Amino acid sequence: MTTQAPPFKKLSVCIVGGGVAAIEAALALSDLAPEQTDVTVIAPNSEFVYRPMTVVEPFAFGGARHYPLAPIVADAGAKLLVDELSWIEPKKNTLHTKGEEAIVYDALILALGARAHPRYSHGTTIDDRRLDETLHGLIQDVEGGYIHSMAFVSPGRMAWPLPLYELALMTAGRAYDTQAELATTIVTPEDSPLTIFGQGASDTVSELLQRANVQTITSAYAEVPEANEVVINPGNRRLKVDRVVALPELYGPGVRGIPLGENGFIPVDQHGHVREVKGPIYAAGDAIDFPIKQGGLGAQQADAAAESVAALAGAAVTPKPFDPVIHAKLLTYDQPLYLTAQISGGHGFSSEASHTPTWSPPSKIAALYLAPYLDELDKAADAAKDTGAPRQAVEVPDGAIQTAGVSV
Repeated sequence: MTTQAPPFKKLSVCIVGGGVAAIEAALALSDLAPEQTDVTVIAPNSEFVYRPMTVVEPFAFGGARHYPLAPIVADAGAKLLVDELSWIEPKKNTLHTKGEEAIVYDALILALGARAHPRYSHGTTIDDRRLDETLHGLIQDVEGGYIHSMAFVSPGRMAWPLPLYELALMTAGRAYDTQAELATTIVTPEDSPLTIFGQGASDTVSELLQRANVQTITSAYAEVPEANEVVINPGNRRLKVDRVVALPELYGPGVRGIPLGENGFIPVDQHGHVREVKGPIYAAGDAIDFPIKQGGLGAQQADAAAESVAALAGAAVTPKPFDPVIHAKLLTYDQPLYLTAQISGGHGFSSEASHTPTWSPPSKIAALYLAPYLDELDKAADAAKDTGAPRQAVEVPDGAIQTAGVSV
């Protein structure tokens, strides 16, 4: 009589989030441990928006692409639960959702993103969820000659600074194109423009700003006491402008049930494991305590976490620590500038700036799995548009999507 071996139990993995880091983690696990893991993505959103491209929308240069989330998750061999995280019980390997689901996991990856809050009550805060709605009228006022001076301000505890520079450069370019008189100023606590990329890249950006007639005030800590005034310290200098546009400040998601660091961010080690938690909980993306918040870095953090989970599931994977290399595509009113830096101590120590791409595909979010995946989707969509063929529907398996516990 032959005795059959007990069936192999896959590692039950929950990924919480619907942004870059969450999708990257799901795609990574589908490559690293497809036979060893059973993955569920828990996300509040039904679509993935390519948010770095929202900066072009106020200038009528097109817009950010929107992708239905369910087909992406299905392509990763995972299930999608449309819900939000409420709290976690690490000792029971259980998470609780706002839809009152209690889900037991073998491994958990938190990719929740950060919470953006306006730093200044006066002025306009950059919000990439509705940037066109927020800034389109302002750009029209620049074109019409109703606005003659603008300050683009970064608070002392700043978010990812690149959009501030992109908006300043594109606004100055639009003013020049329409022969409108506009004085454009960037106020930033950075030692030099985009100093996180290192001195070489920063010098190139400085030259670009000078050619665009964008003044930059660095090592500056700003307050905005009125809608048309920026107070700059040290020195108590006062800058009078017609409009102020500012970056938000970022705060962590404040997850209940796990240790949190300063301002609610999740402390992790180099493999993405949440510090001071013995259970298999990992985190990646803007929610963690790494000081630079950027989609490409979030994807690298997700890859590190996914490798650890794949190894835990028994896959032949040796987890590598997060070793940040930052790629950024700086959009201008003319050709983009491609920036690359190896990050150490929150700054680039080996940097490069070029008007030709230095990575492939040359997307705004440089990610090992997500970038080529979206590139293929975009090529297929563009080909269908050029030929006039209907866009091919993506079949999602039964039960691959759930809403508050109900299979769809």
